[in-house]
Amino acid sequence: MTKTALIQPDKGQNATELQLVNESGFADWAKTLSDTQRAMLDGQGFTGKGYETAIVPATPGGDAPWFAVGGVADPENLSSWCLARLAEVLPAGTYRLADREPGPALHGWQTAQYKNTAYRSDAEPAGPRVLLTKNAKAIDPAIAEAEAVNLVRRMVDTPPEDMGPAGIEAEIETLAKAHNASLEVTRGDKLEQEYPLVHAVGRAAAREHAPRIIHLTWSPKAATKDTPVLAIVGKGVSFDSGGLDIKSSTGMALMKKDMGGAAHAIALAKLVMEHALPVRLHLLVPAVENAISGNSLRPGDIVKSRKGLTVEITNTDAEGRLILADALDRASEEYPDLIIDFATLTGAARVALGPDYPALMTRRDETAQALIEAGRQHDDEPWRLPLPAIYVEWLESPLADCVNAHKTGFAGASVAGLFLDKFVGKAKDGTPLDWAHFDTYGWRPAAKPGRPKGGEAYGLRASWHMLRARFGA
Repeated sequence: MTKTALIQPDKGQNATELQLVNESGFADWAKTLSDTQRAMLDGQGFTGKGYETAIVPATPGGDAPWFAVGGVADPENLSSWCLARLAEVLPAGTYRLADREPGPALHGWQTAQYKNTAYRSDAEPAGPRVLLTKNAKAIDPAIAEAEAVNLVRRMVDTPPEDMGPAGIEAEIETLAKAHNASLEVTRGDKLEQEYPLVHAVGRAAAREHAPRIIHLTWSPKAATKDTPVLAIVGKGVSFDSGGLDIKSSTGMALMKKDMGGAAHAIALAKLVMEHALPVRLHLLVPAVENAISGNSLRPGDIVKSRKGLTVEITNTDAEGRLILADALDRASEEYPDLIIDFATLTGAARVALGPDYPALMTRRDETAQALIEAGRQHDDEPWRLPLPAIYVEWLESPLADCVNAHKTGFAGASVAGLFLDKFVGKAKDGTPLDWAHFDTYGWRPAAKPGRPKGGEAYGLRASWHMLRARFGA
């Protein structure tokens, strides 16, 4: 069955009208209505406050028997989410925004209708709510962006038994086939030799959840040796028990989301390929389960990384940075023009910023500013945290080149970023590679219009629009 596009070209077809009003303008707007219409609004408690909705009988002789009204902060400056509540509560049908184009609201209209019903036997689809736009050129990019966000949600929402390392690999394999990309998967003895940190973290898992690193490469048809290289890396811990430094049951409750970084990386790579961004793409996802068994990685073990640096394990629950270290080192070998990594890395970032702001760390100020500005323009703003050289000493080890986690609770997100920085290489001219690190939550703890509780993409849209501006699409 063909999936109905939730946004479609406006060709003058019949549609129910949507009107927008804010609280300050409500009284004047209500004067244009009939007594019956005002009574209907009163009965539904509509005052124009943000995300309020109401259905109002239309003036006799119109194309539809009723219209809908939504409360917004500013009817003249629409956001991604200003139509989202309407998209959640209205009956199935076709709608048109009165007197204006939806613009950025195309995004929330679609994401509001995301539902993960794969594991429900009683799920009944509500039917699509379709929004019309006269800007036909905006439709395909808006659909692709919403689908990328929903891909992150679906992957994170999927239980770890089904979204283990093999499940993550299957997602990337599907993407590779769709875009004629090359795929290399390293596992077993070869993984231990070439990506020893990835192997060490994942070796305790059952055979069906064995660790691996998945490497997708893609280039547009017109690519040459001068086409910029873009590397995207995502932390793929399908479930994090904490290892021998075991988490509490409460701490483990959401650890299916610990592959959220991989989901973000896959979704961003999907956007790059769908839009034929003029880059040579390398997507690297180390996929492991941080399990417990007789051969678990132990506190006190020292493991040699792919780069050659030795790492003393001071906390087996600081495993995400270990697998990213090998992946970032491999990405650096391509001398990319930019590396972006995503990881559900530290609780410290959540304590500092809460769930809605992904922590951003970069080597270059201009890269940080470009990501922040792109996020601000598309309702996905990250917040920059520092990579302070003064704290590098907290990663020193008396026995190895470094430890994987410092002993204090201070600056946890930044110190994790400093650990990763050790494994991001240099360009051919010896200058540090351009690198951006997102420490993202990957989960929405409470629903908001257009953003249901569960898996969520943070920093994805900021990254995508920055890449479009930087490389052109």
